[in-house]
Amino acid sequence: MRASAGILLFRRGSAGIEVLIAHPGGPIWAKRDDGAWSIPKGELEPGEEPADAALREFEEETGASVADEPLMPLGTIEQRSGKVVHAFAVEGDFDPDGLESNLIEITWPYRSGHKLLIPEIDRVAWVDPGVAVRKLNTAQGPFIDRLLELVAPDRGPP
Repeated sequence: MRASAGILLFRRGSAGIEVLIAHPGGPIWAKRDDGAWSIPKGELEPGEEPADAALREFEEETGASVADEPLMPLGTIEQRSGKVVHAFAVEGDFDPDGLESNLIEITWPYRSGHKLLIPEIDRVAWVDPGVAVRKLNTAQGPFIDRLLELVAPDRGPP
């Protein structure tokens, strides 16, 4: 079973809770929006703990470290692909203009043999929880509900 781990970064502002979501890079995702975004996440290395993978992946995909911040477990979900995703909430801030995503190599067009180097994440955005649920991969929506239960229990679901 494939497994990934990621960080759901959140901040509290005058308008309430905002979460940081990430849009995947490359031509496959270029014109997709609702349902295409994700929390910054990536696959666990063999023997790696989910929390360690989440911290590593957040730094690889954003260029920022949240390793000194407390992690709040948000549990797991299973995506349609069968991949299990472990998520952890972290309170903090991040300037989307400071995004420095790692690069990955893909074959594009598919099966062409042509290699293309793309950023794993091409942009991030701070959004309110309701927008996040609409833009995130459908299976990741429960992470937003769980975050709100932890940090804003009187608010209710988005």
